[in-house]
Amino acid sequence: MAATYSYRGREIRAEDILFIRRLIAEHPGISRRRLSARLCEAWQWKQANGALRDMVCRGLLLMLHRAGEIELPPVRYTPPNPLARREAPVPVLIDTTPLRDRLSQLQPIGLQQVRRTPEETLFNSLLEQYHYLGYEQPVGEHLKYVAWAQGRPIACLAWSSAPRHLRSRDRYIGWSAEARRRNLRFLAYNTRFLILPWVEVEHMASHLLARVTKRLSSDWECVYHHPIFFVETFVDPERFRGTCYRAANWILLGRTTGRGKDDQTHRPNRSLKQVLGYPITPRFRELLQET
Repeated sequence: MAATYSYRGREIRAEDILFIRRLIAEHPGISRRRLSARLCEAWQWKQANGALRDMVCRGLLLMLHRAGEIELPPVRYTPPNPLARREAPVPVLIDTTPLRDRLSQLQPIGLQQVRRTPEETLFNSLLEQYHYLGYEQPVGEHLKYVAWAQGRPIACLAWSSAPRHLRSRDRYIGWSAEARRRNLRFLAYNTRFLILPWVEVEHMASHLLARVTKRLSSDWECVYHHPIFFVETFVDPERFRGTCYRAANWILLGRTTGRGKDDQTHRPNRSLKQVLGYPITPRFRELLQET
C-alpha cells in the first residue's frame, strides 16, 4: 500500500493511521504527551542513545490531527517556552589583557568540552558578548568547547546537528535521499567559532579546528552514543575569507542558495554563504552512503 504521508523521513501508511486511532480509542482521556510516548514505544521510535523521539512524534501527531486523519485529545497544559523568552547570558568578568605570543609559547593549550558542565555558562556568556551573531540556544544534538591558555579562556567553538538539505554537501557526499535520511545524524555543523578579540596568535584558529575535529567524534559518541563522520560550516564571504578553515584542510563544497530552510518563495532572501566541509574519517562516503 502506498504511503499517504511522510514526516521527518518516516512514511505514514493507512495502517499506521488506523493504529494511532485505535491507540487513542483504547486510552480515553490520555494526554498528548503520554500518547506520543506510547506510540514511540510501540513503533520503537528512538534516538541513538535510546531516548524516545517524543518531540518528533508529537509533531507527527499534530500534522495528522490538522489533516483530519486523527482526533487528538484536548490540550491540557501549555508550558512556557524558555526559548521564546530566553534571557541573555549574564556577562562574565574575565581578564581581557591583550594576549600576543607565538603559538608554541602558549602550549599547552587546553581544550574542554563544556556541554552539561559548570563552564557552559562561561561559554554562553562569551559568545553573547563577543561573537557578532551573539548566543543562540542550540536545538537538538550539540557540543560546546572552550580553549584555555595560561589559565584564561581564549576561544569558543560550537557544534550542532547538520542541516537536513544542503545541495553542495549532498552532491559531494554522493548519498541518496534514503541514505541522507538514515545517516544525517553522523554529520555535525560548526555553528560558532570565536577567538576572543584580545587574543592575537598566528595560526591559533586553524590549530584549534584541527584539535577539535580530532576528538569531536569520540566526544559526540560519549554524549549521544553515535560517532561523527563529516563536519561542515558556512562562511559569509562578505565578512570573512575562511582562511583558518582552508589552513586546517577544510574543502570548499559550494555556496548556499540564500533562501533558508523554510523558504516558500524560491528567491534569495539572505546573503550567500560558502559551504566548507571536512571528512573526519577517510571512509566517510562509504559509511554515509549506507542504506
